[in-house]
Amino acid sequence: MTGLFLSQLTLSHFRSHRRSVIDCDARPVALHGPNGAGKTNILEAVSLFSPGRGLRRSSAQDMTRRPEALGWKVTGILHAQRQVHEVEIWSENGAARQTRIDAKATAQNTLGRIARVLWLVPTMDRLWIEGADGRRRFLDRMTLSFLPDHGDQTLRYEKAMRERNRLLKDMVREPSWYLALENAMAEAGAAIHANRLNALQAIAQAQEQAETAFPTATLELLCDMPDTAEGLRQALADNRMRDLTAGRTLIGPHRADLNGVYAAKDVPARDCSTGEQKALLVSLILANARALAADFGAPPLLLLDEVAAHLDTTRQAALYDEITALGSQAWMTGTGVELFTELGDRAQILEVTEVDGVSAVRRP
Repeated sequence: MTGLFLSQLTLSHFRSHRRSVIDCDARPVALHGPNGAGKTNILEAVSLFSPGRGLRRSSAQDMTRRPEALGWKVTGILHAQRQVHEVEIWSENGAARQTRIDAKATAQNTLGRIARVLWLVPTMDRLWIEGADGRRRFLDRMTLSFLPDHGDQTLRYEKAMRERNRLLKDMVREPSWYLALENAMAEAGAAIHANRLNALQAIAQAQEQAETAFPTATLELLCDMPDTAEGLRQALADNRMRDLTAGRTLIGPHRADLNGVYAAKDVPARDCSTGEQKALLVSLILANARALAADFGAPPLLLLDEVAAHLDTTRQAALYDEITALGSQAWMTGTGVELFTELGDRAQILEVTEVDGVSAVRRP
């Protein structure tokens, strides 16, 4: 198994960081400091080494440092698949972000072929009790970690669906206007559905094969749609009149939901305590990481924002043991250095401070 880690991370005019350079090795990185110091901004920068909008789902313009608004740049020396890459990600004047790998301009999705990044942030704590949108994003992030092309299929499906919905809102009834769009939706939609099922199977296997201190979650994809492209194509055609009345598409993978159950107790995740829900999320992220370690050949970069603060000392220690056994470079944040005492020299401890709106990173 080869390692996947950043040996250097540079933030230039990114969020609260005017210029921060972090030199590190493959061990976990523990960032401590007061709230608002800029710790999560570092995790967000690392999350940009994967396809998508990052852990905050922010626009490129929102990531620029204020008040200068000069644009921003994140650079990393990434060790992956026995190779070393220089990755540059930047935005100028609020424009869409751009990517270079080894001095060559590339599409953002290419990052998914050289690196895998998973994260758990406080906004995900309400995953099981809020709307299906968040659970679909969670499932698609897991799926994308296994199948980098999943993002392309999702974009293709959503583009065709937007065009179809526009026809529906305009009350267009001529079938010929819908055929090409429904063909595209059917092919991409069936691929999305199959990708999600494959990801859930990989997660289930990873949970079954590992001994962990965290509770196992049984996951089920809830989606009332045919499994095949031909079936979905026919369903879209059959549902046109109902969709015309609604003004939108009412069948397809965009209507899916993810159901989770605390396996040992046979209790739906939405009915579990806050602590149990958090433990289930940690368990799923670790299972995802274990499955990727086997599938990708290296454990992913893990981003764990304030995760230790919501675990008791026993589970904190168990989390650190599992991370180090996995061999993942986990980037973790916490308000106090004492949260990372159990890690000892298994991790690199960095302090993040903020003075007059400028964040700084230093080794204690």
